[in-house]
Amino acid sequence: DYYASRGLGDVYKRQVDRYPNYAYFHPIINYNHLLINKNTKIPLMRNKFVSLKALALLVIFCLTGSLSRAAVNPKPFVIPELKQWTGKDGNFIPGKDARIVCTSQNPELLRIAKMFADDYRQMFGQTLSVVQGKAASGDFVLALSTDKKLGEEGYAIKITDRVAASAPTTTGLYWSTRTLLQLAEQNQERSLPQGVIRDYPDYPLRGFMIDCGRKFIPMSYLQDLVKIMAYYKMNTLQVHLNDNGFKQYFEHNWDKTYAAFRLESDTYPGLAARDGSYSKKEFIDFQKQAASNFVEIIPEIDVPAHSLALTHYKPEIGSKEYGMDHLDLFKPETYEFVDALFKEYLEGDNPVFVGKRVHIGTDEYSNAKKDVIEKFRAFTDHYIRFVEGFGKQAVVWGALSHAKGDTPVKSENVIMNAWYNGYADPATMIKDGYKLICIPDGMVYIVPVAGYYQDYLNEPYLYKEWTPAHIGKSVFEEKHPSILGGMFAIWNDHAGNGISVKDIHHRIFSPLQTLSVKMWTGAQTGIPYETFNEKRALLSEAPGVNQLARIGTKPGLVYERSTVAPGSTSDYPEIGYNYTVSFDITGAEENEGTELFRSPNAVFYLSDPIRGMMGFARDGYLNTFPYKVNPGEKATIQIEGNNRSTTLRVNGKVVEEMNTQKLYFNAGKDSMSYVRTLVFPLEKAGNFNSKVQNLKVYNYCVSKP
Repeated sequence: DYYASRGLGDVYKRQVDRYPNYAYFHPIINYNHLLINKNTKIPLMRNKFVSLKALALLVIFCLTGSLSRAAVNPKPFVIPELKQWTGKDGNFIPGKDARIVCTSQNPELLRIAKMFADDYRQMFGQTLSVVQGKAASGDFVLALSTDKKLGEEGYAIKITDRVAASAPTTTGLYWSTRTLLQLAEQNQERSLPQGVIRDYPDYPLRGFMIDCGRKFIPMSYLQDLVKIMAYYKMNTLQVHLNDNGFKQYFEHNWDKTYAAFRLESDTYPGLAARDGSYSKKEFIDFQKQAASNFVEIIPEIDVPAHSLALTHYKPEIGSKEYGMDHLDLFKPETYEFVDALFKEYLEGDNPVFVGKRVHIGTDEYSNAKKDVIEKFRAFTDHYIRFVEGFGKQAVVWGALSHAKGDTPVKSENVIMNAWYNGYADPATMIKDGYKLICIPDGMVYIVPVAGYYQDYLNEPYLYKEWTPAHIGKSVFEEKHPSILGGMFAIWNDHAGNGISVKDIHHRIFSPLQTLSVKMWTGAQTGIPYETFNEKRALLSEAPGVNQLARIGTKPGLVYERSTVAPGSTSDYPEIGYNYTVSFDITGAEENEGTELFRSPNAVFYLSDPIRGMMGFARDGYLNTFPYKVNPGEKATIQIEGNNRSTTLRVNGKVVEEMNTQKLYFNAGKDSMSYVRTLVFPLEKAGNFNSKVQNLKVYNYCVSKP
């Protein structure tokens, strides 16, 4: 009150915030020192009380020396966390006619400026023109610099009355625009705190691996995933193109066990899975699109294990002794087949595998006999050299401790996914000359509802304890030159378990944010996990991306319509988990297959195509409730959905909660969890005869006990 009465309330607050160890303002204080200015301290008599009046005089005396530092902007929040920040006073606010000023005609510089302008308009609705010339107040400036201390991906941003972003490479300059977008989206004015940023990663490889073999992942999702990764400065996506399910869920019969190869092949027509695959052209375009966002795609063909899709196509190359998911390494035709398959995607001036790296698998092959081990090692060495013959760098799964033998395997310029130390001891692999990607299975493997590894990652632990220098129980020095960086992974081991692409995204988006921090910023995080977890809600997934289907940021009613006319469209394509959709209905005769709503990802039926009941379909799965709206019946319907279940209520009474089921196999000896979740579709109403009114969409489960 004393300071407020003299107009010094703000000074008091800033002094406390700035110097908590020196100034605790109270009518009587027992501190030994009070900071007066940057370089000078006035000692007080030890253990003597200082009166409020004397303290007030000291504060007034020191104002000119401390005010210039008192209003310094604190380090702003972005993901990943900034390495260096020097705060200044005040904020930058983009002008109404703000421009992006490029300092040269470099084509890549202009392309990045255009991408920044497109993203800014998409996110904030303001068009920034891209020009060359002299910058003015309220402008953004992009420049390539000669500041080599920033490295290959680092950048600097100086925020004053204008924003000047610079980097020695176009990669770093692009990352600077991601930082600017994240800063801008945290307030309605799109203002940025004035100060200086210098930012650069601890690890050059920061990535994620997605299993498209056991579950088809649509190209549209992969394209969005690349945008999300780029927004959080993750630069490597490994695409696992083939794999198979476990035979115990398919009558212990390899011929019936699910297997898929996801890429079009002219060499082997019909090899690509019928339930989902990528054409060569779209896969090439995808890799180029990712590269334009500075994300490298590492395509993986997994051999000689996990190869059931290949042996389904050509049974004679399968191993009768170790299982048909193993290629027979003692048959020459195995090598002929695999050589031709890789060659199809590697040869020519414009190969299907566009990037500089190709993953050849080499994971979890049998080590039952010494001759098998030696054959496996020879196979691994052969395909390392094979892909190198086409100018690519080979990437392998770590297996050479598991397959310890005498046959040499090339290590120079070879990258290894270090996933389990029992299969490849990382210290030994480093000694042998491999460069490692840290991807420890017990920490960063997601296997949805499998009952082993992780269903959702332990993010608090990873944020506080993990970096790519932690490979299982082996801990190396930070930024070890043989550890390129880290990845996390999702494995869709249990083919047919009901998991949707939306469920996958729900499991990977949050850890992508968390692990981007640990791979870029490393061990020196500056804020506690709880603060990080709270603040990240302010950020979107990426410009123009909303795979979580969030509507608003706060719980409550987020959308309503008095009447839903057949064929009408909604303002929103869908609503994500922890929602309630309610409506009143007066039933009429409906044909089987009549839809209430659909989106590109799902359909909700008033009358499902099999039984004529209410239900939903997504990702090739149909789930129906034991309820049908009869002609003339009036009811209030509520559908509630979260990441574990979908519940139907009629007139306030639960009809069914579709939670996770157990599916049993082999007379109950084996079981699999089956998920019945739904991100509710809203985009377009179906051609129904019933009357639907009072549609309300809530951003929480209103009736969940």
